[in-house]
Amino acid sequence: MLEKEISKRRTFAIISHPDAGKTTLTEKLLLFGGAIQTAGAVKSNKIKKTATSDFMEIERQRGISVATSVMSFEYLNTLINILDTPGHKDFAEDTFRTLTAVDSVILVIDCVKGVESQTEKLMEVCRMRDTPVIVFVNKMDRDGKDPFDLLDELEEKLNIDVRPLTWPINMGSDFKGVYNLVKKDLNLFAANKTSIQDEYVAIEDLESDALARNVGESDAKQLRDNVELIEGVYETLDEEAYRKAQIAPVFFGSALNNFGIQELLETFIQIAPKPQFRVTEERKVLPEEKKLSGFIFKIHANLDPNHRDRIAFFRICSGIFERNKFYYHTRLGKKLRFANPYTFLAQDKKVVEQSYPGDVVGLYDTGSFKIGDSLTEGEELNFIGIPSFSPEIFQELVNLDPMKSKQLEKGIEQLTDEGVAQLFRIEPGNRKIIGTVGELQFEVIQYRLTNEYGASCRFERKAFHKACWLTGDESKIKEFVKFKNNIARDKDGTLVFLAETPFTLQMAIQNNPEIIYNTTKEFRPNKQQA
Repeated sequence: MLEKEISKRRTFAIISHPDAGKTTLTEKLLLFGGAIQTAGAVKSNKIKKTATSDFMEIERQRGISVATSVMSFEYLNTLINILDTPGHKDFAEDTFRTLTAVDSVILVIDCVKGVESQTEKLMEVCRMRDTPVIVFVNKMDRDGKDPFDLLDELEEKLNIDVRPLTWPINMGSDFKGVYNLVKKDLNLFAANKTSIQDEYVAIEDLESDALARNVGESDAKQLRDNVELIEGVYETLDEEAYRKAQIAPVFFGSALNNFGIQELLETFIQIAPKPQFRVTEERKVLPEEKKLSGFIFKIHANLDPNHRDRIAFFRICSGIFERNKFYYHTRLGKKLRFANPYTFLAQDKKVVEQSYPGDVVGLYDTGSFKIGDSLTEGEELNFIGIPSFSPEIFQELVNLDPMKSKQLEKGIEQLTDEGVAQLFRIEPGNRKIIGTVGELQFEVIQYRLTNEYGASCRFERKAFHKACWLTGDESKIKEFVKFKNNIARDKDGTLVFLAETPFTLQMAIQNNPEIIYNTTKEFRPNKQQA
């Protein structure tokens, strides 16, 4: 039973540079699964033409994804869990943590812009974890780069071998469709498709008259030449090499026009890995194990602004998660049970009785969880590989309304629990320093503090270079802290040195060789002190 459920699951993230069409692709995949009926419709009292997975108000206003959405649907007897990640570079850390919860990735590339800087950074993360990647080259209905040039760019900049599985016939206003190199059929392009049934023409032999009848003699000849070149230059797809992240299949299409997606989805179901093992400090955890284990990789406050809820996103790694059953919270050392565990379709939630490895379950949280926390059936397991980085921008949070201090305190605690920004407290005075990867996060935090918590605040820029978590000789750390300014504690109470300049940090390192100045920290909260 358990192994059957595991084998039918695929859990993956969609990643891309901003504006490559990632959220549009997510939505079209949901259309295929019958999970939504209308592209661009948000299920609410007021149907708005915004993407299903962009459910926060600020996302709708700005047209970007700033929170990771989790969505599930069934297609061809496969349960597919999609994690749609923020494309914006300011939210790269959220994407990084999301990648710890998936088993594979679909990378969306804009055929006009090709491989962009954020795409390269995301692929570095995938390579670190050997995450299998499928590439979808989007916007073929626009004039873009030559497909062969794009393949070269993918291999060169992303440091991975590629193998096209579909091939476009022209692009832009002359785009006629894609030829499936595996199934040997032709999918003819029509703009503004709303149905999910495409017209396929079987072309077993590229020399047949059927090809020219459908695309014209000139394009038929060009396709024959291109396919001959592909078969001569690129190796046939080795599925095992794909699962080891050594080769990436490539598909071409237009997500906006719902075109070329069925080929992508059906191949994904066939070759993408089922839920994989996960590593803990103690041992390797296999999905087939009977006892439940898993970890929290994201926390989102006020998923539904009408109800002050906080949802912890829990990736199941082994066993069966059951509603109302007690599970052991390893950091707190106590048992918790969950009366209303959810699965998601963007902001729509459905209570589930049972969930299996690979699934992402939303757990209603009253403040028990931090990112990186583990739940088990009693075993001490601490999942590793969920890091936090030193922020790049630091600003002090200033309260503009002392009457709303409690709301501000609660709001900043909850929002920084989500992991999008980090909170450092400098004593004396309980000064709150917020650290982020990019400027946009401050806009999001301020907007949410005002609209969700009724708190009034502003930010003042602080000239810090790096946040360094201090480890090493405890007596030396105590001595260092005593005579240094800009010593803070993070949310776990860990000591952090906020170095003002590269020179300040270099001098601290030279003068205190017994102290380690860490610029990354794993989300591995310390065991609660008795």
